[in-house]
Amino acid sequence: MSVQTWTYILVVLTFALYIGIAIWSRAGSTKEFYIAGGGVSPFANGMATAADWMSAASFISMAGIIAFAGYDGAVFLMGWTGGYVLLALLLAPYLRKFGKFTVPDFIGDRYYSKTARSVAVLCALLVSFTYVAGQMRGVGIVFSRFLEVDINTGVVIGMIIVLFYAVLGGMKGITYTQVAQYCVLIFAFMVPAIFISIQMTGNPIPQIGFGSVMTDVSEMYLLDKLDGLSTELGFEAYTDGSKSTLDVFTITLALMAGTAGLPHVIVRFFTVKRVKDARKSAGYALLLIAILYTTAPAVAAFAKTNLIESVQDKKYEELPTWFKNREDTALLGWVDKNKDGKVQYYNGHVVKGNKNKPIFDKKQRGRYGERIITNVDTETKNELFVDRDIMVLANPEIANLPNWIIALVAAGGLAAALSTAAGLLLVISSSVSHDLIKKMIKPTISEKQELVAARLSSVVAVCIAGYFGINPPGFVAAVVALAFGLAAASFFPAIVLGIFYKKMNKQGAITGMLVGIIVMLAYMMKYKLGWFDKEVPFPDEWWFGISPEGFGAIAMMINFVVSLLICQFTSEPPIEVQEIVEKIRIPGDEREVSLH
Repeated sequence: MSVQTWTYILVVLTFALYIGIAIWSRAGSTKEFYIAGGGVSPFANGMATAADWMSAASFISMAGIIAFAGYDGAVFLMGWTGGYVLLALLLAPYLRKFGKFTVPDFIGDRYYSKTARSVAVLCALLVSFTYVAGQMRGVGIVFSRFLEVDINTGVVIGMIIVLFYAVLGGMKGITYTQVAQYCVLIFAFMVPAIFISIQMTGNPIPQIGFGSVMTDVSEMYLLDKLDGLSTELGFEAYTDGSKSTLDVFTITLALMAGTAGLPHVIVRFFTVKRVKDARKSAGYALLLIAILYTTAPAVAAFAKTNLIESVQDKKYEELPTWFKNREDTALLGWVDKNKDGKVQYYNGHVVKGNKNKPIFDKKQRGRYGERIITNVDTETKNELFVDRDIMVLANPEIANLPNWIIALVAAGGLAAALSTAAGLLLVISSSVSHDLIKKMIKPTISEKQELVAARLSSVVAVCIAGYFGINPPGFVAAVVALAFGLAAASFFPAIVLGIFYKKMNKQGAITGMLVGIIVMLAYMMKYKLGWFDKEVPFPDEWWFGISPEGFGAIAMMINFVVSLLICQFTSEPPIEVQEIVEKIRIPGDEREVSLH
Protein backbone atom coordinates (compact mmCIF):
# COMPACT_ATOMS: atom_id res chain seq x y z
CA MET A 1 0.00 0.00 0.00
CA SER A 2 1.06 3.61 -0.54
CA VAL A 3 2.24 5.90 2.24
CA GLN A 4 -0.95 7.92 1.97
CA THR A 5 -3.16 4.83 2.31
CA TRP A 6 -1.23 3.63 5.34
CA THR A 7 -1.44 7.12 6.82
CA TYR A 8 -5.19 7.29 6.40
CA ILE A 9 -5.56 3.87 8.03
CA LEU A 10 -3.34 4.62 11.04
CA VAL A 11 -4.59 8.18 11.56
CA VAL A 12 -8.26 7.12 11.33
CA LEU A 13 -7.68 4.21 13.75
CA THR A 14 -5.83 6.36 16.31
CA PHE A 15 -8.34 9.21 16.04
CA ALA A 16 -11.20 6.74 16.48
CA LEU A 17 -9.44 5.45 19.61
CA TYR A 18 -9.03 8.97 21.02
CA ILE A 19 -12.64 9.90 20.31
CA GLY A 20 -13.90 6.61 21.72
CA ILE A 21 -11.98 7.19 24.95
CA ALA A 22 -13.34 10.74 25.15
CA ILE A 23 -16.93 9.47 24.83
CA TRP A 24 -16.33 6.71 27.39
CA SER A 25 -14.71 9.07 29.91
CA ARG A 26 -16.76 12.22 29.32
CA ALA A 27 -16.82 14.63 32.25
CA GLY A 28 -20.04 14.99 34.22
CA SER A 29 -18.79 17.44 36.87
CA THR A 30 -16.35 20.31 37.20
CA LYS A 31 -14.04 18.11 39.31
CA GLU A 32 -13.90 15.53 36.50
CA PHE A 33 -13.46 18.31 33.91
CA TYR A 34 -10.61 20.05 35.80
CA ILE A 35 -8.71 17.17 37.52
CA ALA A 36 -10.29 13.91 36.23
CA GLY A 37 -12.06 13.40 39.56
CA GLY A 38 -8.72 13.13 41.37
CA GLY A 39 -8.67 9.33 41.09
CA VAL A 40 -6.13 8.52 38.36
CA SER A 41 -3.55 5.83 39.21
CA PRO A 42 0.11 6.95 39.50
CA PHE A 43 1.27 4.89 36.50
CA ALA A 44 -1.58 6.06 34.24
CA ASN A 45 -0.94 9.62 35.35
CA GLY A 46 2.77 9.13 34.64
CA MET A 47 1.96 8.06 31.07
CA ALA A 48 -0.47 10.94 30.63
CA THR A 49 2.09 13.40 32.04
CA ALA A 50 4.75 12.07 29.68
CA ALA A 51 2.42 12.50 26.70
CA ASP A 52 1.40 15.97 27.91
CA TRP A 53 5.06 16.88 28.35
CA MET A 54 6.38 15.41 25.08
CA SER A 55 4.71 17.78 22.69
CA ALA A 56 5.24 18.33 18.98
CA ALA A 57 8.41 20.16 20.02
CA SER A 58 9.82 16.97 21.54
CA PHE A 59 8.59 14.58 18.85
CA ILE A 60 8.79 16.60 15.64
CA SER A 61 11.13 19.50 16.24
CA MET A 62 13.72 18.71 18.90
CA ALA A 63 15.64 16.15 16.85
CA GLY A 64 15.35 18.52 13.86
CA ILE A 65 16.88 21.37 15.84
CA ILE A 66 19.68 19.09 17.07
CA ALA A 67 20.27 17.85 13.50
CA PHE A 68 21.06 21.39 12.36
CA ALA A 69 22.50 22.87 15.57
CA GLY A 70 24.57 19.80 16.49
CA TYR A 71 26.15 20.14 19.91
CA ASP A 72 24.31 23.43 20.50
CA GLY A 73 21.00 21.56 20.33
CA ALA A 74 21.90 19.83 23.61
CA VAL A 75 20.48 22.84 25.45
CA PHE A 76 16.99 21.57 24.69
CA LEU A 77 17.79 18.14 26.08
CA MET A 78 19.40 19.53 29.23
CA GLY A 79 16.81 22.22 29.83
CA TRP A 80 13.67 20.20 29.28
CA THR A 81 14.87 17.05 31.06
CA GLY A 82 16.42 18.95 33.96
CA GLY A 83 13.33 21.10 34.22
CA TYR A 84 11.10 18.12 34.69
CA VAL A 85 13.33 16.84 37.51
CA LEU A 86 13.17 20.29 39.08
CA LEU A 87 9.39 20.30 38.86
CA ALA A 88 8.98 16.77 40.23
CA LEU A 89 11.29 17.26 43.21
CA LEU A 90 10.95 20.93 44.07
CA LEU A 91 7.37 21.95 43.36
CA ALA A 92 4.88 19.22 42.45
CA PRO A 93 4.37 17.61 45.89
CA TYR A 94 3.92 20.96 47.63
CA LEU A 95 1.50 22.29 45.02
CA ARG A 96 -0.48 19.05 45.25
CA LYS A 97 -0.63 19.38 49.02
CA PHE A 98 -1.92 22.93 48.73
CA GLY A 99 -4.94 21.36 47.04
CA LYS A 100 -5.70 23.84 44.26
CA PHE A 101 -6.70 22.89 40.71
CA THR A 102 -4.76 25.51 38.81
CA VAL A 103 -1.67 27.69 39.10
CA PRO A 104 -3.74 30.92 39.18
CA ASP A 105 -5.80 29.29 41.95
CA PHE A 106 -2.64 28.63 43.96
CA ILE A 107 -1.30 32.14 43.39
CA GLY A 108 -4.67 33.76 44.14
CA ASP A 109 -4.98 31.96 47.50
CA ARG A 110 -1.30 31.98 48.49
CA TYR A 111 -1.06 35.70 47.85
CA TYR A 112 -4.58 36.39 49.23
CA SER A 113 -5.42 38.69 46.34
CA LYS A 114 -7.81 38.87 43.39
CA THR A 115 -5.27 41.05 41.61
CA ALA A 116 -2.64 38.31 41.97
CA ARG A 117 -5.14 35.81 40.58
CA SER A 118 -5.90 38.11 37.62
CA VAL A 119 -2.21 38.57 36.80
CA ALA A 120 -1.70 34.80 37.05
CA VAL A 121 -4.63 34.18 34.69
CA LEU A 122 -3.13 36.64 32.19
CA CYS A 123 0.27 34.95 32.40
CA ALA A 124 -1.29 31.48 32.07
CA LEU A 125 -3.10 32.56 28.91
CA LEU A 126 0.04 34.09 27.37
CA VAL A 127 2.13 31.01 28.13
CA SER A 128 -0.51 28.55 26.99
CA PHE A 129 -1.36 30.34 23.73
CA THR A 130 2.34 30.64 22.83
CA TYR A 131 2.86 26.96 23.60
CA VAL A 132 -0.24 25.74 21.78
CA ALA A 133 0.75 27.69 18.65
CA GLY A 134 3.71 25.32 18.30
CA GLN A 135 1.46 22.28 18.68
CA MET A 136 -1.00 23.42 16.04
CA ARG A 137 1.86 24.15 13.64
CA GLY A 138 3.10 20.61 14.25
CA VAL A 139 -0.33 19.21 13.40
CA GLY A 140 -0.43 21.26 10.21
CA ILE A 141 3.04 20.07 9.14
CA VAL A 142 2.06 16.41 9.55
CA PHE A 143 -1.21 16.77 7.67
CA SER A 144 0.35 18.87 4.91
CA ARG A 145 2.68 16.07 3.85
CA PHE A 146 0.89 12.84 4.61
CA LEU A 147 -2.70 13.79 3.80
CA GLU A 148 -1.69 16.08 0.93
CA VAL A 149 -3.40 19.19 2.23
CA ASP A 150 -1.84 22.58 2.89
CA ILE A 151 -0.62 23.44 6.38
CA ASN A 152 -3.55 25.75 7.12
CA THR A 153 -6.09 23.03 6.31
CA GLY A 154 -4.09 20.62 8.47
CA VAL A 155 -4.29 23.04 11.40
CA VAL A 156 -8.08 23.28 11.02
CA ILE A 157 -8.45 19.48 10.99
CA GLY A 158 -6.34 19.25 14.15
CA MET A 159 -8.45 21.96 15.80
CA ILE A 160 -11.63 19.99 15.19
CA ILE A 161 -10.22 16.72 16.58
CA VAL A 162 -8.67 18.17 19.72
CA LEU A 163 -11.73 20.31 20.39
CA PHE A 164 -13.96 17.26 20.35
CA TYR A 165 -12.28 15.28 23.09
CA ALA A 166 -11.08 18.27 25.11
CA VAL A 167 -14.55 19.83 25.29
CA LEU A 168 -16.38 16.55 25.84
CA GLY A 169 -14.08 14.82 28.29
CA GLY A 170 -12.23 17.63 30.02
CA MET A 171 -9.27 16.44 32.09
CA LYS A 172 -10.85 13.00 32.55
CA GLY A 173 -11.11 12.43 28.80
CA ILE A 174 -7.74 14.08 28.14
CA THR A 175 -5.96 11.93 30.75
CA TYR A 176 -7.02 8.57 29.35
CA THR A 177 -6.62 9.80 25.79
CA GLN A 178 -3.06 10.85 26.64
CA VAL A 179 -2.30 7.35 27.97
CA ALA A 180 -3.18 6.01 24.51
CA GLN A 181 -1.29 8.84 22.82
CA TYR A 182 1.86 8.09 24.79
CA CYS A 183 1.79 4.49 23.54
CA VAL A 184 1.31 5.69 19.96
CA LEU A 185 3.97 8.41 20.01
CA ILE A 186 6.70 6.40 21.73
CA PHE A 187 6.14 3.40 19.43
CA ALA A 188 6.16 5.73 16.40
CA PHE A 189 9.39 7.41 17.51
CA MET A 190 11.30 4.27 18.47
CA VAL A 191 10.43 1.91 15.59
CA PRO A 192 12.03 3.98 12.79
CA ALA A 193 14.95 4.88 15.08
CA ILE A 194 15.66 1.17 15.66
CA PHE A 195 15.32 0.34 11.95
CA ILE A 196 17.66 3.17 10.89
CA SER A 197 20.18 2.35 13.63
CA ILE A 198 20.36 -1.24 12.33
CA GLN A 199 20.58 0.02 8.75
CA MET A 200 23.42 2.49 9.41
CA THR A 201 25.41 0.88 12.24
CA GLY A 202 24.12 -2.67 12.65
CA ASN A 203 23.12 -1.92 16.25
CA PRO A 204 19.41 -2.17 17.18
CA ILE A 205 19.74 0.24 20.13
CA PRO A 206 19.76 3.81 18.74
CA GLN A 207 21.44 5.26 21.83
CA ILE A 208 24.41 2.90 21.25
CA GLY A 209 24.27 3.00 17.44
CA PHE A 210 24.65 6.78 17.73
CA GLY A 211 28.27 6.23 18.82
CA SER A 212 29.04 3.16 16.71
CA VAL A 213 30.98 2.42 13.53
CA MET A 214 28.94 2.69 10.34
CA THR A 215 28.30 -0.36 8.16
CA ASP A 216 29.10 1.44 4.89
CA VAL A 217 32.43 1.32 3.06
CA SER A 218 33.85 4.19 5.11
CA GLU A 219 33.80 2.13 8.36
CA MET A 220 33.95 5.42 10.27
CA TYR A 221 32.24 6.24 13.50
CA LEU A 222 28.90 7.91 12.73
CA LEU A 223 29.74 11.16 14.53
CA ASP A 224 33.21 11.34 12.93
CA LYS A 225 31.63 11.00 9.51
CA LEU A 226 29.02 13.64 10.31
CA ASP A 227 31.71 16.00 11.58
CA GLY A 228 33.57 15.55 8.27
CA LEU A 229 30.46 16.12 6.15
CA SER A 230 29.57 19.24 8.15
CA THR A 231 32.99 20.86 7.88
CA GLU A 232 33.22 20.08 4.15
CA LEU A 233 30.01 22.05 3.64
CA GLY A 234 31.23 25.02 5.65
CA PHE A 235 29.32 24.28 8.87
CA GLU A 236 30.77 23.94 12.35
CA ALA A 237 31.78 20.38 13.22
CA TYR A 238 28.61 18.61 14.35
CA THR A 239 30.10 17.79 17.77
CA ASP A 240 31.43 21.34 18.33
CA GLY A 241 29.33 24.16 19.72
CA SER A 242 29.11 27.70 18.37
CA LYS A 243 26.86 29.24 21.04
CA SER A 244 28.44 31.28 23.78
CA THR A 245 28.63 29.71 27.24
CA LEU A 246 26.35 32.46 28.56
CA ASP A 247 23.67 31.76 25.95
CA VAL A 248 23.84 28.00 26.60
CA PHE A 249 23.49 28.64 30.33
CA THR A 250 20.56 31.04 30.00
CA ILE A 251 18.63 28.87 27.53
CA THR A 252 19.10 25.80 29.74
CA LEU A 253 18.04 27.73 32.84
CA ALA A 254 15.03 29.27 31.09
CA LEU A 255 13.85 25.87 29.87
CA MET A 256 14.35 24.32 33.32
CA ALA A 257 12.58 27.08 35.23
CA GLY A 258 9.92 27.34 32.53
CA THR A 259 9.18 23.64 32.90
CA ALA A 260 8.61 24.08 36.61
CA GLY A 261 6.19 26.92 35.90
CA LEU A 262 4.11 25.36 33.12
CA PRO A 263 0.44 25.31 34.16
CA HIS A 264 -0.59 22.36 31.96
CA VAL A 265 2.11 20.11 33.47
CA ILE A 266 1.54 21.21 37.07
CA VAL A 267 -2.20 20.48 36.90
CA ARG A 268 -1.43 16.81 36.17
CA PHE A 269 -0.32 16.33 39.78
CA PHE A 270 -3.83 17.13 40.98
CA THR A 271 -5.39 14.20 39.13
CA VAL A 272 -4.09 11.58 41.61
CA LYS A 273 -5.54 10.75 45.02
CA ARG A 274 -2.66 11.52 47.37
CA VAL A 275 0.53 13.56 47.61
CA LYS A 276 2.69 10.42 47.52
CA ASP A 277 0.89 9.37 44.32
CA ALA A 278 1.97 12.69 42.79
CA ARG A 279 5.59 11.80 43.59
CA LYS A 280 5.19 8.30 42.13
CA SER A 281 3.60 9.56 38.92
CA ALA A 282 6.42 12.10 38.55
CA GLY A 283 8.96 9.27 38.75
CA TYR A 284 7.10 7.13 36.22
CA ALA A 285 6.79 10.09 33.87
CA LEU A 286 10.51 10.84 34.05
CA LEU A 287 11.40 7.26 33.07
CA LEU A 288 8.89 7.29 30.21
CA ILE A 289 10.12 10.67 28.97
CA ALA A 290 13.74 9.48 29.05
CA ILE A 291 13.00 6.83 26.40
CA LEU A 292 12.38 9.51 23.77
CA TYR A 293 14.86 12.08 25.05
CA THR A 294 17.82 9.69 25.00
CA THR A 295 16.87 8.61 21.47
CA ALA A 296 16.45 12.09 19.95
CA PRO A 297 20.20 12.84 19.51
CA ALA A 298 20.61 9.54 17.64
CA VAL A 299 17.65 10.32 15.38
CA ALA A 300 19.14 13.78 14.70
CA ALA A 301 22.50 12.34 13.68
CA PHE A 302 20.91 9.67 11.47
CA ALA A 303 18.66 12.24 9.76
CA LYS A 304 21.40 14.82 9.11
CA THR A 305 23.79 12.22 7.67
CA ASN A 306 21.13 10.75 5.39
CA LEU A 307 19.97 14.21 4.28
CA ILE A 308 23.45 15.32 3.18
CA GLU A 309 24.28 12.06 1.42
CA SER A 310 20.95 11.88 -0.41
CA VAL A 311 20.90 15.42 -1.88
CA GLN A 312 24.40 16.91 -2.05
CA ASP A 313 25.60 17.41 -5.65
CA LYS A 314 22.73 15.30 -7.01
CA LYS A 315 20.89 16.36 -10.17
CA TYR A 316 17.33 17.41 -9.51
CA GLU A 317 15.96 14.64 -11.74
CA GLU A 318 17.85 12.07 -9.66
CA LEU A 319 16.56 13.24 -6.30
CA PRO A 320 14.41 10.81 -4.30
CA THR A 321 10.64 11.16 -4.11
CA TRP A 322 10.70 12.46 -0.54
CA PHE A 323 12.50 15.63 -1.68
CA LYS A 324 9.85 16.58 -4.23
CA ASN A 325 7.06 15.69 -1.81
CA ARG A 326 8.48 18.14 0.73
CA GLU A 327 8.80 20.87 -1.90
CA ASP A 328 5.06 20.66 -2.40
CA THR A 329 4.50 21.59 1.25
CA ALA A 330 6.79 24.67 1.01
CA LEU A 331 8.85 23.25 3.90
CA LEU A 332 11.80 22.61 1.61
CA GLY A 333 13.02 24.74 -1.28
CA TRP A 334 15.79 24.71 -3.87
CA VAL A 335 16.93 27.40 -6.26
CA ASP A 336 19.55 26.61 -8.91
CA LYS A 337 21.88 29.59 -8.51
CA ASN A 338 24.66 28.38 -10.78
CA LYS A 339 22.26 26.77 -13.30
CA ASP A 340 24.02 23.38 -13.27
CA GLY A 341 20.89 21.42 -12.32
CA LYS A 342 22.50 20.08 -9.14
CA VAL A 343 21.64 20.69 -5.50
CA GLN A 344 24.43 22.40 -3.58
CA TYR A 345 23.91 22.41 0.17
CA TYR A 346 26.37 24.64 2.05
CA ASN A 347 26.47 26.86 5.10
CA GLY A 348 24.53 30.08 4.56
CA HIS A 349 20.97 31.27 4.12
CA VAL A 350 19.33 30.63 0.79
CA VAL A 351 16.92 33.53 1.41
CA LYS A 352 17.35 37.02 2.78
CA GLY A 353 14.87 38.95 4.88
CA ASN A 354 12.86 37.28 7.62
CA LYS A 355 14.83 34.09 8.30
CA ASN A 356 12.00 32.61 10.37
CA LYS A 357 9.48 32.78 7.55
CA PRO A 358 11.11 32.15 4.17
CA ILE A 359 8.72 33.34 1.48
CA PHE A 360 7.82 30.93 -1.31
CA ASP A 361 6.02 31.93 -4.49
CA LYS A 362 3.65 28.98 -4.75
CA LYS A 363 2.45 29.88 -8.23
CA GLN A 364 5.79 29.73 -9.99
CA ARG A 365 8.09 26.84 -10.84
CA GLY A 366 11.27 27.25 -12.80
CA ARG A 367 13.50 24.91 -14.74
CA TYR A 368 14.04 21.49 -13.12
CA GLY A 369 10.84 22.03 -11.12
CA GLU A 370 12.46 23.93 -8.26
CA ARG A 371 10.30 26.22 -6.18
CA ILE A 372 11.20 29.84 -6.85
CA ILE A 373 12.36 31.57 -3.68
CA THR A 374 12.05 35.34 -3.39
CA ASN A 375 14.97 37.49 -2.27
CA VAL A 376 17.56 34.90 -3.26
CA ASP A 377 20.85 35.34 -1.41
CA THR A 378 23.49 35.19 -4.17
CA GLU A 379 26.37 35.82 -1.76
CA THR A 380 26.47 32.20 -0.56
CA LYS A 381 26.72 28.93 -2.46
CA ASN A 382 23.85 27.41 -0.53
CA GLU A 383 20.89 26.55 -2.79
CA LEU A 384 18.76 24.59 -0.33
CA PHE A 385 16.29 25.65 2.35
CA VAL A 386 15.22 22.92 4.79
CA ASP A 387 12.63 23.55 7.50
CA ARG A 388 13.92 21.98 10.73
CA ASP A 389 10.49 20.60 11.54
CA ILE A 390 10.49 18.10 8.67
CA MET A 391 13.55 16.11 9.73
CA VAL A 392 11.89 13.54 12.01
CA LEU A 393 8.90 13.14 9.70
CA ALA A 394 11.06 12.79 6.58
CA ASN A 395 13.71 10.60 8.22
CA PRO A 396 12.02 7.23 7.45
CA GLU A 397 11.45 8.33 3.83
CA ILE A 398 15.06 9.44 3.42
CA ALA A 399 16.19 6.05 4.78
CA ASN A 400 13.81 4.17 2.43
CA LEU A 401 11.96 2.44 5.24
CA PRO A 402 8.65 0.60 4.58
CA ASN A 403 5.57 2.72 3.96
CA TRP A 404 3.83 1.58 7.15
CA ILE A 405 6.71 2.97 9.25
CA ILE A 406 6.54 6.31 7.42
CA ALA A 407 2.80 6.48 8.16
CA LEU A 408 3.37 5.42 11.77
CA VAL A 409 5.62 8.45 12.32
CA ALA A 410 2.81 10.69 11.07
CA ALA A 411 0.39 9.13 13.59
CA GLY A 412 3.00 9.60 16.33
CA GLY A 413 3.56 13.25 15.46
CA LEU A 414 -0.17 13.91 15.60
CA ALA A 415 -0.43 12.11 18.95
CA ALA A 416 2.37 14.24 20.41
CA ALA A 417 0.92 17.52 19.17
CA LEU A 418 -2.69 16.76 20.05
CA SER A 419 -1.93 15.43 23.55
CA THR A 420 -0.18 18.63 24.59
CA ALA A 421 -2.65 20.87 22.76
CA ALA A 422 -5.49 19.28 24.73
CA GLY A 423 -3.73 19.86 28.04
CA LEU A 424 -3.07 23.49 27.13
CA LEU A 425 -6.65 24.06 26.07
CA LEU A 426 -7.80 22.75 29.43
CA VAL A 427 -5.51 25.23 31.21
CA ILE A 428 -6.94 28.06 29.12
CA SER A 429 -10.57 27.03 29.69
CA SER A 430 -10.09 26.45 33.44
CA SER A 431 -8.28 29.79 33.80
CA VAL A 432 -11.30 31.53 32.30
CA SER A 433 -14.16 29.49 33.81
CA HIS A 434 -12.74 28.64 37.25
CA ASP A 435 -10.20 31.35 38.08
CA LEU A 436 -11.80 34.29 36.30
CA ILE A 437 -15.57 33.65 36.26
CA LYS A 438 -16.09 31.41 39.35
CA LYS A 439 -13.51 33.01 41.64
CA MET A 440 -13.81 36.64 40.60
CA ILE A 441 -16.65 37.69 38.30
CA LYS A 442 -19.57 35.50 39.45
CA PRO A 443 -18.88 33.42 42.59
CA THR A 444 -22.53 32.26 42.71
CA ILE A 445 -22.36 30.48 39.36
CA SER A 446 -23.66 26.91 39.51
CA GLU A 447 -21.51 23.88 38.74
CA LYS A 448 -23.47 23.21 35.55
CA GLN A 449 -23.01 26.81 34.37
CA GLU A 450 -19.30 26.66 35.19
CA LEU A 451 -18.96 23.48 33.13
CA VAL A 452 -20.69 25.17 30.19
CA ALA A 453 -18.38 28.19 30.56
CA ALA A 454 -15.35 25.89 30.58
CA ARG A 455 -16.46 24.19 27.36
CA LEU A 456 -17.25 27.49 25.63
CA SER A 457 -13.84 28.81 26.69
CA SER A 458 -12.27 25.75 25.04
CA VAL A 459 -14.04 26.54 21.78
CA VAL A 460 -12.78 30.13 21.75
CA ALA A 461 -9.31 29.01 22.82
CA VAL A 462 -8.93 26.45 20.05
CA CYS A 463 -9.90 29.06 17.44
CA ILE A 464 -7.23 31.46 18.72
CA ALA A 465 -4.71 28.60 18.92
CA GLY A 466 -5.51 27.71 15.32
CA TYR A 467 -4.77 31.26 14.20
CA PHE A 468 -1.34 31.20 15.86
CA GLY A 469 -0.74 27.74 14.43
CA ILE A 470 -1.29 29.16 10.95
CA ASN A 471 0.86 32.23 11.71
CA PRO A 472 3.65 30.96 14.03
CA PRO A 473 6.75 33.01 14.94
CA GLY A 474 9.20 30.22 14.10
CA PHE A 475 9.98 26.51 14.20
CA VAL A 476 7.95 24.37 16.61
CA ALA A 477 10.75 23.94 19.16
CA ALA A 478 11.64 27.64 18.96
CA VAL A 479 8.02 28.69 19.57
CA VAL A 480 7.71 26.30 22.49
CA ALA A 481 11.01 27.55 23.95
CA LEU A 482 9.51 31.04 24.02
CA ALA A 483 6.56 29.70 26.04
CA PHE A 484 9.04 28.26 28.54
CA GLY A 485 10.75 31.64 28.74
CA LEU A 486 7.43 33.32 29.50
CA ALA A 487 6.63 30.72 32.19
CA ALA A 488 10.06 31.16 33.77
CA ALA A 489 9.74 34.95 33.72
CA SER A 490 6.30 34.98 35.32
CA PHE A 491 5.33 31.89 37.33
CA PHE A 492 8.52 30.27 38.57
CA PRO A 493 9.57 32.96 41.10
CA ALA A 494 6.01 33.38 42.39
CA ILE A 495 5.60 29.62 42.92
CA VAL A 496 9.04 29.02 44.48
CA LEU A 497 8.80 32.01 46.81
CA GLY A 498 5.20 31.11 47.61
CA ILE A 499 6.28 27.66 48.83
CA PHE A 500 9.65 28.33 50.43
CA TYR A 501 9.44 31.90 51.74
CA LYS A 502 6.51 32.37 54.07
CA LYS A 503 6.98 36.14 54.29
CA MET A 504 6.59 36.64 50.56
CA ASN A 505 3.61 38.97 50.16
CA LYS A 506 1.13 39.86 47.44
CA GLN A 507 2.72 43.19 46.53
CA GLY A 508 6.06 41.57 45.74
CA ALA A 509 4.56 38.64 43.83
CA ILE A 510 2.26 40.79 41.70
CA THR A 511 4.95 43.32 40.82
CA GLY A 512 7.49 40.61 40.08
CA MET A 513 5.16 38.69 37.75
CA LEU A 514 4.20 41.83 35.84
CA VAL A 515 7.77 43.07 35.45
CA GLY A 516 9.05 39.62 34.46
CA ILE A 517 6.41 38.93 31.81
CA ILE A 518 6.64 42.46 30.36
CA VAL A 519 10.45 42.34 30.06
CA MET A 520 10.29 38.90 28.40
CA LEU A 521 7.53 39.94 26.00
CA ALA A 522 9.38 43.10 24.98
CA TYR A 523 12.60 41.18 24.24
CA MET A 524 10.70 38.46 22.38
CA MET A 525 8.79 40.98 20.27
CA LYS A 526 11.93 42.86 19.28
CA TYR A 527 14.45 40.06 18.76
CA LYS A 528 12.18 37.19 17.70
CA LEU A 529 9.22 38.78 15.97
CA GLY A 530 10.88 41.99 14.76
CA TRP A 531 7.91 44.12 15.81
CA PHE A 532 9.99 47.24 16.35
CA ASP A 533 12.18 46.77 13.27
CA LYS A 534 11.65 46.22 9.57
CA GLU A 535 13.01 42.70 9.93
CA VAL A 536 14.11 40.38 12.74
CA PRO A 537 17.42 41.65 14.19
CA PHE A 538 20.48 39.47 13.72
CA PRO A 539 22.01 37.51 16.63
CA ASP A 540 24.93 39.92 16.95
CA GLU A 541 22.39 42.52 18.13
CA TRP A 542 21.16 40.42 21.09
CA TRP A 543 21.88 41.80 24.56
CA PHE A 544 25.13 40.19 25.75
CA GLY A 545 24.66 37.55 23.04
CA ILE A 546 21.61 36.08 24.82
CA SER A 547 19.00 34.63 22.44
CA PRO A 548 15.24 35.24 22.88
CA GLU A 549 14.87 31.59 23.96
CA GLY A 550 17.37 32.19 26.76
CA PHE A 551 16.23 35.64 27.85
CA GLY A 552 13.51 34.08 30.01
CA ALA A 553 16.27 33.31 32.54
CA ILE A 554 17.23 37.00 32.73
CA ALA A 555 13.57 38.07 33.05
CA MET A 556 13.14 35.44 35.78
CA MET A 557 16.07 36.85 37.77
CA ILE A 558 14.62 40.34 37.40
CA ASN A 559 11.32 38.95 38.72
CA PHE A 560 13.07 37.45 41.77
CA VAL A 561 14.93 40.69 42.54
CA VAL A 562 11.85 42.91 42.13
CA SER A 563 9.64 40.55 44.17
CA LEU A 564 12.06 40.35 47.10
CA LEU A 565 12.82 44.08 47.00
CA ILE A 566 9.14 45.12 47.05
CA CYS A 567 8.48 42.55 49.77
CA GLN A 568 10.98 44.22 52.10
CA PHE A 569 9.17 47.55 51.94
CA THR A 570 5.58 46.33 52.27
CA SER A 571 3.55 44.57 54.95
CA GLU A 572 3.99 40.87 55.76
CA PRO A 573 1.34 38.35 54.69
CA PRO A 574 -1.41 37.43 57.21
CA ILE A 575 -0.44 34.92 59.92
CA GLU A 576 -2.84 32.27 58.57
CA VAL A 577 -1.11 32.41 55.17
CA GLN A 578 2.32 31.97 56.79
CA GLU A 579 0.99 28.99 58.76
CA ILE A 580 -0.30 27.36 55.58
CA VAL A 581 3.13 27.77 53.96
CA GLU A 582 4.70 26.06 56.97
CA LYS A 583 2.22 23.17 56.84
CA ILE A 584 2.66 22.30 53.16
CA ARG A 585 6.34 21.60 53.79
CA ILE A 586 5.82 19.14 56.68
CA PRO A 587 7.21 15.77 55.50
CA GLY A 588 5.07 12.66 55.87
CA ASP A 589 1.81 14.58 56.29
CA GLU A 590 -0.42 13.62 53.35
CA ARG A 591 -3.33 15.91 54.20
CA GLU A 592 -4.20 18.75 51.85
CA VAL A 593 -4.04 22.21 53.37
CA SER A 594 -5.73 25.35 52.15
CA LEU A 595 -7.01 28.69 53.25
CA HIS A 596 -10.57 27.69 52.34
